[in-house]
Amino acid sequence: MLYVRFPLSLRNVEDLLHERGIEISHETVRFWRNRFGPMFAAEIRRNRVSRMRSYSNWQWHLDEVFVKINGEMHYLWRAVDHEGEVLESYVTKRRDRKAALKFLKKEMKRYGGPEVVVTEKLRSYGAAMKVVGNADRQETGRWVNNRAENSHLPFRRRERAMLRFRLMRCLQKFAAVHSSVHNHFNQERHLYS
Repeated sequence: MLYVRFPLSLRNVEDLLHERGIEISHETVRFWRNRFGPMFAAEIRRNRVSRMRSYSNWQWHLDEVFVKINGEMHYLWRAVDHEGEVLESYVTKRRDRKAALKFLKKEMKRYGGPEVVVTEKLRSYGAAMKVVGNADRQETGRWVNNRAENSHLPFRRRERAMLRFRLMRCLQKFAAVHSSVHNHFNQERHLYS
Protein backbone atom coordinates (compact mmCIF):
# COMPACT_ATOMS: atom_id res chain seq x y z
CA MET A 1 0.00 0.00 0.00
CA LEU A 2 3.06 2.27 -0.09
CA TYR A 3 2.26 3.02 -3.71
CA VAL A 4 -1.22 4.32 -2.89
CA ARG A 5 -0.43 5.88 0.49
CA PHE A 6 2.58 7.99 -0.57
CA PRO A 7 3.35 9.76 -3.86
CA LEU A 8 5.81 7.10 -4.98
CA SER A 9 6.30 5.51 -8.36
CA LEU A 10 6.30 1.75 -8.90
CA ARG A 11 10.09 1.80 -9.22
CA ASN A 12 10.44 3.80 -5.98
CA VAL A 13 8.50 1.11 -4.11
CA GLU A 14 10.70 -1.53 -5.78
CA ASP A 15 13.81 0.33 -4.52
CA LEU A 16 12.41 0.70 -0.99
CA LEU A 17 11.69 -3.01 -0.78
CA HIS A 18 15.11 -3.82 -2.27
CA GLU A 19 16.76 -1.83 0.55
CA ARG A 20 14.88 -4.04 3.01
CA GLY A 21 16.05 -7.23 1.31
CA ILE A 22 12.94 -8.03 -0.74
CA GLU A 23 13.69 -8.61 -4.42
CA ILE A 24 10.67 -7.86 -6.64
CA SER A 25 10.08 -6.00 -9.88
CA HIS A 26 7.95 -2.91 -10.38
CA GLU A 27 5.49 -5.04 -12.34
CA THR A 28 4.90 -7.11 -9.19
CA VAL A 29 4.06 -3.93 -7.28
CA ARG A 30 1.60 -2.97 -10.04
CA PHE A 31 0.06 -6.45 -9.94
CA TRP A 32 -0.34 -6.30 -6.15
CA ARG A 33 -1.95 -2.86 -6.36
CA ASN A 34 -4.42 -4.02 -9.02
CA ARG A 35 -5.17 -7.27 -7.20
CA PHE A 36 -5.38 -6.24 -3.56
CA GLY A 37 -6.10 -2.48 -3.71
CA PRO A 38 -9.81 -2.83 -4.51
CA MET A 39 -10.21 -5.50 -1.80
CA PHE A 40 -8.67 -3.24 0.86
CA ALA A 41 -10.71 -0.26 -0.33
CA ALA A 42 -13.98 -2.23 -0.24
CA GLU A 43 -13.33 -3.43 3.31
CA ILE A 44 -12.44 0.06 4.52
CA ARG A 45 -15.54 1.50 2.82
CA ARG A 46 -17.83 -1.20 4.25
CA ASN A 47 -16.67 -0.47 7.81
CA ARG A 48 -17.06 3.27 7.33
CA VAL A 49 -20.57 3.05 5.87
CA SER A 50 -21.84 0.95 8.75
CA ARG A 51 -20.62 3.58 11.25
CA MET A 52 -21.82 6.64 9.33
CA ARG A 53 -25.38 5.53 8.58
CA SER A 54 -26.28 6.01 12.23
CA TYR A 55 -25.03 9.62 12.25
CA SER A 56 -28.09 11.89 12.13
CA ASN A 57 -26.60 15.17 10.84
CA TRP A 58 -24.72 13.84 7.84
CA GLN A 59 -23.57 16.49 5.39
CA TRP A 60 -22.14 15.90 1.91
CA HIS A 61 -19.95 18.23 -0.09
CA LEU A 62 -20.07 17.53 -3.83
CA ASP A 63 -17.51 18.79 -6.32
CA GLU A 64 -15.92 17.87 -9.60
CA VAL A 65 -12.33 18.24 -10.75
CA PHE A 66 -10.99 18.42 -14.30
CA VAL A 67 -8.65 15.59 -15.30
CA LYS A 68 -6.93 15.22 -18.67
CA ILE A 69 -6.67 11.72 -20.09
CA ASN A 70 -4.62 11.58 -23.30
CA GLY A 71 -5.27 15.27 -23.91
CA GLU A 72 -9.05 14.89 -23.54
CA MET A 73 -10.90 16.56 -20.67
CA HIS A 74 -12.76 14.32 -18.21
CA TYR A 75 -14.45 15.08 -14.89
CA LEU A 76 -13.88 13.35 -11.58
CA TRP A 77 -16.98 13.85 -9.41
CA ARG A 78 -16.33 13.50 -5.70
CA ALA A 79 -18.48 13.40 -2.58
CA VAL A 80 -16.87 14.35 0.73
CA ASP A 81 -18.58 14.05 4.11
CA HIS A 82 -18.64 16.64 6.91
CA GLU A 83 -15.40 15.24 8.36
CA GLY A 84 -13.48 15.64 5.10
CA GLU A 85 -13.36 11.99 4.12
CA VAL A 86 -14.00 11.11 0.49
CA LEU A 87 -17.12 8.96 0.15
CA GLU A 88 -17.17 8.25 -3.55
CA SER A 89 -15.44 9.15 -6.81
CA TYR A 90 -16.94 8.87 -10.27
CA VAL A 91 -15.40 9.66 -13.68
CA THR A 92 -17.42 11.01 -16.62
CA LYS A 93 -16.75 12.61 -19.97
CA ARG A 94 -19.43 15.27 -19.49
CA ARG A 95 -20.38 17.73 -16.78
CA ASP A 96 -24.15 17.87 -17.27
CA ARG A 97 -27.35 16.98 -15.43
CA LYS A 98 -27.24 13.36 -16.57
CA ALA A 99 -23.75 12.83 -15.11
CA ALA A 100 -24.66 14.62 -11.86
CA LEU A 101 -27.86 12.59 -11.55
CA LYS A 102 -26.05 9.30 -12.07
CA PHE A 103 -23.46 10.28 -9.45
CA LEU A 104 -26.13 11.34 -6.92
CA LYS A 105 -28.14 8.14 -7.40
CA LYS A 106 -25.01 6.05 -6.95
CA GLU A 107 -24.19 7.93 -3.74
CA MET A 108 -27.67 7.69 -2.28
CA LYS A 109 -27.94 4.00 -3.08
CA ARG A 110 -24.74 3.26 -1.20
CA TYR A 111 -24.94 5.73 1.69
CA GLY A 112 -28.58 6.73 2.04
CA GLY A 113 -29.80 10.31 2.09
CA PRO A 114 -27.86 13.14 3.76
CA GLU A 115 -29.36 15.98 5.77
CA VAL A 116 -27.58 18.67 3.73
CA VAL A 117 -25.83 18.59 0.33
CA VAL A 118 -23.32 21.40 -0.17
CA THR A 119 -22.46 22.13 -3.82
CA GLU A 120 -21.01 24.87 -5.91
CA LYS A 121 -23.31 26.91 -8.13
CA LEU A 122 -23.11 24.57 -11.12
CA ARG A 123 -26.63 24.32 -12.53
CA SER A 124 -26.41 20.60 -13.23
CA TYR A 125 -26.34 19.96 -9.46
CA GLY A 126 -29.60 21.84 -8.97
CA ALA A 127 -31.28 20.02 -11.87
CA ALA A 128 -30.15 16.63 -10.57
CA MET A 129 -31.26 17.48 -7.03
CA LYS A 130 -34.75 18.34 -8.31
CA VAL A 131 -35.03 14.96 -10.03
CA VAL A 132 -33.89 13.12 -6.90
CA GLY A 133 -36.17 15.24 -4.70
CA ASN A 134 -33.49 16.87 -2.54
CA ALA A 135 -33.69 20.41 -3.92
CA ASP A 136 -34.60 21.78 -0.48
CA ARG A 137 -31.53 20.18 1.10
CA GLN A 138 -29.04 21.83 -1.25
CA GLU A 139 -26.77 24.61 0.01
CA THR A 140 -24.62 26.76 -2.26
CA GLY A 141 -22.46 29.75 -1.57
CA ARG A 142 -19.04 31.24 -1.76
CA TRP A 143 -16.39 29.25 0.16
CA VAL A 144 -19.04 26.90 1.55
CA ASN A 145 -17.61 23.99 -0.43
CA ASN A 146 -13.96 24.37 0.66
CA ARG A 147 -13.99 20.94 2.29
CA ALA A 148 -14.52 19.30 -1.10
CA GLU A 149 -12.00 21.59 -2.82
CA ASN A 150 -9.32 20.69 -0.28
CA SER A 151 -9.99 16.97 -0.73
CA HIS A 152 -8.60 17.23 -4.28
CA LEU A 153 -5.10 18.12 -3.08
CA PRO A 154 -3.86 14.60 -2.15
CA PHE A 155 -5.31 13.27 -5.40
CA ARG A 156 -3.54 15.95 -7.46
CA ARG A 157 -0.25 15.28 -5.66
CA ARG A 158 -0.56 11.58 -6.46
CA GLU A 159 -1.61 12.28 -10.05
CA ARG A 160 1.56 14.30 -10.65
CA ALA A 161 3.73 11.51 -9.24
CA MET A 162 2.02 8.99 -11.55
CA LEU A 163 2.58 11.25 -14.61
CA ARG A 164 -1.17 11.49 -15.27
CA PHE A 165 -3.62 8.84 -16.44
CA ARG A 166 -4.00 7.16 -19.81
CA LEU A 167 -7.38 5.42 -19.51
CA MET A 168 -10.68 6.47 -17.95
CA ARG A 169 -11.08 3.02 -16.40
CA CYS A 170 -7.66 3.28 -14.71
CA LEU A 171 -8.56 6.70 -13.32
CA GLN A 172 -11.84 5.38 -11.90
CA LYS A 173 -10.15 2.38 -10.30
CA PHE A 174 -7.30 4.44 -8.86
CA ALA A 175 -9.58 7.19 -7.52
CA ALA A 176 -11.73 4.66 -5.66
CA VAL A 177 -8.75 2.90 -4.06
CA HIS A 178 -6.82 6.10 -3.34
CA SER A 179 -9.70 7.80 -1.55
CA SER A 180 -10.39 4.82 0.71
CA VAL A 181 -6.74 4.31 1.61
CA HIS A 182 -6.16 8.03 2.13
CA ASN A 183 -9.20 8.22 4.43
CA HIS A 184 -7.93 5.27 6.43
CA PHE A 185 -4.43 6.66 6.97
CA ASN A 186 -5.39 10.33 7.23
CA GLN A 187 -4.26 11.78 10.53
CA GLU A 188 -6.77 14.40 11.60
CA ARG A 189 -4.16 16.76 12.98
CA HIS A 190 -6.70 19.26 14.28
CA LEU A 191 -7.90 16.62 16.76
CA TYR A 192 -4.39 15.94 18.11
CA SER A 193 -3.02 19.42 18.64
